[in-house]
Amino acid sequence: MKTAYGKAMTNSQNDKQLSPVYQLSDDYIEQLAASDPGLATALGIAGHDHEMTDFSPKGHADRDSITRATLKTLDTLETTNDKDRLAAGVLRSSLEMSCLEYDAGEHLRSIRVIAGDVDSARSIFDLMPTATAENWRTIAERMQAVPTAFAGMRESWSLGVKRGVVAPRRQALAVAEQLEAWAGKPSAPGFFTRFAESAKSVDGAPLEKLRQAAVDASQSMAETARYLRQQYANSADPRNGVGEERHALARRRFMGMNIDAREAYEWGFAEVMRLDAELAKTAKEIRPNARLDEVRHFLDTDPQHSIEGEENLRDWLQGLMDDAMAFLISEKHFDIPKEIHRVEAMISPPGGAAAMYYTSPSEDLSRPGRTWYPANGRTKFPLWSEPTTAYHEGVPGHHLQIGMATVNSKRLSRFQRNEFVSGHGEGWALYAERLMDELGFLGKPEYRLGYLYAQAFRAARIVVDIGMHCELAIPKDSKWHAGESWTPELALEFLSARSSSDDEFNRSEINRYLGWPAQAISYKLGERVWLSLRDDAKRKHGASFDLRAWHAYALDLGNLGLDLLKTELARF
Repeated sequence: MKTAYGKAMTNSQNDKQLSPVYQLSDDYIEQLAASDPGLATALGIAGHDHEMTDFSPKGHADRDSITRATLKTLDTLETTNDKDRLAAGVLRSSLEMSCLEYDAGEHLRSIRVIAGDVDSARSIFDLMPTATAENWRTIAERMQAVPTAFAGMRESWSLGVKRGVVAPRRQALAVAEQLEAWAGKPSAPGFFTRFAESAKSVDGAPLEKLRQAAVDASQSMAETARYLRQQYANSADPRNGVGEERHALARRRFMGMNIDAREAYEWGFAEVMRLDAELAKTAKEIRPNARLDEVRHFLDTDPQHSIEGEENLRDWLQGLMDDAMAFLISEKHFDIPKEIHRVEAMISPPGGAAAMYYTSPSEDLSRPGRTWYPANGRTKFPLWSEPTTAYHEGVPGHHLQIGMATVNSKRLSRFQRNEFVSGHGEGWALYAERLMDELGFLGKPEYRLGYLYAQAFRAARIVVDIGMHCELAIPKDSKWHAGESWTPELALEFLSARSSSDDEFNRSEINRYLGWPAQAISYKLGERVWLSLRDDAKRKHGASFDLRAWHAYALDLGNLGLDLLKTELARF
């Protein structure tokens, strides 16, 4: 989640008599924002956009101190009503998880191609406003601090090496490659150089300061890439996976509940097989005499199923999400506040991860929610698999879920409005794809094939992620490499057979899973929980079950761990 300028709206502006739990949540967000300017920008909290986050050991230690002090205070507070009880539960879960991760040294090896320190330091510039000369002066000041931020990362990683707390070598080399792309070269200007030059259209923008800052920021990226290749990689973990102990900690972080790895692995494999059969059946509706891979190739290459140009793609995605929003409002499937009726489709800057993603509205709603689509150097885009992804990232997926939490300041604490537990959030977004299929939006065979590929892809993620990290063998009754150990090459083959994307994307995904353990399992396992809870409510209420009311009740809870979600939805 990321930001814009303008005064942030706090709970205290809406509720003058904050309970102690809500006040503590407010204070915690403010303290974190001061310690982590990137987070402040992401949330739309003014006053820190000129600063960069301190990624050094001291910066991490300062944030850990804030977390532990908040937890200590929370332990002294009474919860006198349901709102306080839930707000305290959500805050406590996150605080305790952060303490466990810090004690495990996770902050000293945050080297991964997505959602690591490197990605955070670069991507925060995507969310800064650029309309005025004053905006660009703020950007220039932040850009001047980029070299210090990257020096802090190298200091933390070096401390990790000394303590034997290291990231996998594969991730170090992948991030080095990422940094080199962003740093650029004379024949291919990097991210900061292109970003600085885009200020030329704004009168009064400090161009020379921006250009020099861009040079220095690019050099710091190149220096960090050399450090990773020439120094860190030699000491990095030679294994591809992280092992059961680290994976168990990550499962708890991303799911908000304890997950049995073997049960999830076996369920994922069975789900893959089920979806394989559905894919083959749907493909026959498109080309009856063709194999599944031939149908996919046809949809990828047929001009009638594609669109040319990044801007045309952006416009098409915007129209798709606008139509979905209008339908969901007019048919009263959801009561969507006017403040979040708009979600913007964006093309993400080159060099990052290959997957589409969402960034939330700022707290004051001056910046809307946005979906970001990586072009990855392409100019032609097959469309058959895009609707289901747009519904996942936009409406009724992340934008509806996160946007409604953002505006729900009377019910949710400030921390609740800004929390994100992946099993809950990504589980909802995958459930949202299913809901749009149930509502008939994926009625075209090619669109439904895209939806089924998305489902199969997420099921395959469970198998690949747990198999590689927990070193589980391929089942002995499998018709594919039975009993063998997982390797990145086998994972790529398994994943690609169930992916609607190209090889470049799928290779990027393998790096993502290996660097971000357990995050990938949260989608399908999270959806499994959402579906189970919906079934529970149907059984409980019988013919009087109201799906719209159930959705409203669930979304009003904000984002929370899945154990808490189960407890709260049992009250519906």
